Amino acid sequence: MKRLFLVDNYKPKLNLLKTEEAIKFVKDTFERDLAKALALTRVSAPLFVLPSTGLNDELNGFEKRIEFSIRDVNEPAEIVQSLAKWKRNALAKYQFPLETGLYTDMNAIRRDEELDSLHSAYVDQWDWEKIITREERTIDYLKSTVRTIYSVLKETEEKVCQNYPCINRVLPEDIFFITTTELETLYPNLLPADREKEICKEKKAVFLMQIGGNLKNGLPHDGRAADYDDWKLNGDLLVYYEPLDIAFELSSMGIRVDEKSILEQLKVKKEEHKLNNPYVLDILHKNLPYTIGGGIGQSRLCMFFLKKVHIGEVQASIWPEEDITKLKQKGIYLL
Repeated sequence: MKRLFLVDNYKPKLNLLKTEEAIKFVKDTFERDLAKALALTRVSAPLFVLPSTGLNDELNGFEKRIEFSIRDVNEPAEIVQSLAKWKRNALAKYQFPLETGLYTDMNAIRRDEELDSLHSAYVDQWDWEKIITREERTIDYLKSTVRTIYSVLKETEEKVCQNYPCINRVLPEDIFFITTTELETLYPNLLPADREKEICKEKKAVFLMQIGGNLKNGLPHDGRAADYDDWKLNGDLLVYYEPLDIAFELSSMGIRVDEKSILEQLKVKKEEHKLNNPYVLDILHKNLPYTIGGGIGQSRLCMFFLKKVHIGEVQASIWPEEDITKLKQKGIYLL
């Protein structure tokens, strides 16, 4: 559902030039502190991959990947939709030590994205992945990692507010954890997005766990691919965003599938045809390390910290002319 927020009496905290300066400040600050907190090394990442590798992310399964030909390659290449699978493969290839990992700038084009105040055809995020032991594939380890990331978010907010005094802190001291099943029990008559809004409005910062499997109503809270996140050990980091009165997703992350959970989840989604996929075979044959990882939206983070009301205020992309006109009338100018 398209959500174009035409906010009345909107006055940006920073002008266009100051905004560009602040975008760099936010990104540099968060990236540096995240890498230190999680023991991550920055690596180069592909903009496109070959479909035969099985490394491209299928997201919810219906999004069409952008395909193009390369003169000296027999197979057409695809623009990545995320690097969820590529990262795990890279950790093995580069022989990262246990309890360390990688991060990278992930840039993607999602042609089927519905363009609105929160969604762009251009996706920019930090993709990160870290090697863990089999024994660490637990809810407790997941929560500990979330708390570490949340502490980096709070440190970044503190530095942004110091550098730009017109911006105020809003993040609470602690992040609240809840499963999708528990959230459904709290708000059985609401749609998933409305449940998220209610819990975020109350708690301000929430990690919503166990996304992908069916709830009591027979439907999943939200879609998740079957072959990277373990649906029992994943979640979304959400915050309440007062300028738009919404639950605002900053990150999706989780402990990745092992040789058991990938079989269970492929069966649930009726995707057993992927069992011959090279990436899936590497998991089944234990050729890849056990990992935890996720994506953190760069433009989303800038939008949140700089108090913008449209993602186009913090990234250059393409928008419908009709939307641009409506936004200008409200004093909302896109990069």
